[in-house]
Amino acid sequence: MSSAALILGVLVTGVTALGFFAARWGGANLRDLEQWALGGRSFGTIVSWFLLGGDLYTAYTFVAVPALVYGVGALGFFAVPYATIAYPIALIVLSKFWSIARHRGYVTTADFVRDRYNDRGLEIAIALTGVVAALPYIALQLVGMRAVFSQFSTLGAMHALPALTVAFVLLAAYTYTSGLRAPAMIAFVKDTLIYVTVIAAVTVIPARLGGWGHIFSLSAAALAARPKPSSIFLGPPQYFTYATMAFGSALSLFIYPHSITSVLAARSREVIRRNAALLPIYSLLLGLLALLGYCALAAGISTKDTTSVVPQLFARFFPNWFVGVADAAIAIGALVPAAIMSIGAANLFASNVFREFSPQRSQVETVIAKRLTLAICAVALLFIFFVPVPYAIDFQLLGGALMLQIFPAFVLGLWTRWFHPKALLAGWACGLLASCAMAYAGGFSANYSLHAFGGTLTGFIALYSLALNLAVSAVLTLLLKRGTT
Repeated sequence: MSSAALILGVLVTGVTALGFFAARWGGANLRDLEQWALGGRSFGTIVSWFLLGGDLYTAYTFVAVPALVYGVGALGFFAVPYATIAYPIALIVLSKFWSIARHRGYVTTADFVRDRYNDRGLEIAIALTGVVAALPYIALQLVGMRAVFSQFSTLGAMHALPALTVAFVLLAAYTYTSGLRAPAMIAFVKDTLIYVTVIAAVTVIPARLGGWGHIFSLSAAALAARPKPSSIFLGPPQYFTYATMAFGSALSLFIYPHSITSVLAARSREVIRRNAALLPIYSLLLGLLALLGYCALAAGISTKDTTSVVPQLFARFFPNWFVGVADAAIAIGALVPAAIMSIGAANLFASNVFREFSPQRSQVETVIAKRLTLAICAVALLFIFFVPVPYAIDFQLLGGALMLQIFPAFVLGLWTRWFHPKALLAGWACGLLASCAMAYAGGFSANYSLHAFGGTLTGFIALYSLALNLAVSAVLTLLLKRGTT
């Protein structure tokens, strides 16, 4: 066994043990849903910072953002401004939601929607949207882990599936046992490894490649020479695409069920506000990660599977033992968010689909949520077995478009009761259908081209479908209110 594989195995085994040990953290009664799913709503600024960072900056981020830059050039950097835009939104929206949820005992966004609009259909729609959007996101954490495990086999990705299965069985087991405390504790290790790895990468790799000027020159030439040329600079036709992808992603980032779960675990509203100010530090890390895509181009790395770009880059420029550390950062960077995502999706099922809303949370509901966590992990694993990686990534982007369709009912509902619940349900349905139709027509691309007045405008399908959602919701609200007067 190579030293890289040994170090990877030791670190993954260590965090697995930490995940099981987390069940004893604070001596909490994990048969209670709030204790198991939300850590007893007791996390302070430091724990919440690591938890939210571990939740939002994942193995998918570590692998897919550089891979996207490697594949399309400057357009891949949309992830940097979108994360920056998202934090002011979080400051306003999530701090308000936290206060309401703490007072009312909400565990999910669908709890709020049901209480706000008193509409069972709308509640179930919001809950199911969160679950469906979370599944491909969990699966993409496995894509990152598979890219790591594939490096240790000449048989490639298929040979990595047994190791991947073992890793996710362990993930499901400690999540079932310890709940949100497990990823909260492991997040300290995960973030430390990622910071060490990224700082080492942006220090060593550019120096070995002749400096950033030389990297940009070589990567620009490599992108321009492709059958479908791209650039390290945005072209004018890409401006609208870039802006809509950044803004649309920012609107949806903090309404995913895993984000809501992490936020509701905070001890106070001030913890949310502090983290909205501190978490942009991760955006700096994200920008440095994205630059590794250009480093891979400059290094002449050639692969059809772009998810392997980062592991190959580390294997080329670092000693074997450090490759193990970097691979562990990616693998553990998958385990933390996957655990939170499965808990968030399970909360929605248990609280809002399998039983009627009640302010009193029962132990039976906790058992259901735990079992659903296992089922959700299993479905995500099957997703990786049977869905090709390019489609998995496209499905995740489509998941973001679907997730944004709860924006009118949830986010706008925090400030206004004007919308009629039946109108919101109709708007939600139209937005979902439009997202799926545009994705299908565009070959499951995240962007769709509108042709009008002799011109073409290519933008993120999530914003197009949200605009339709809002229009339908507003018009039907006016009609329904007029019909009742």
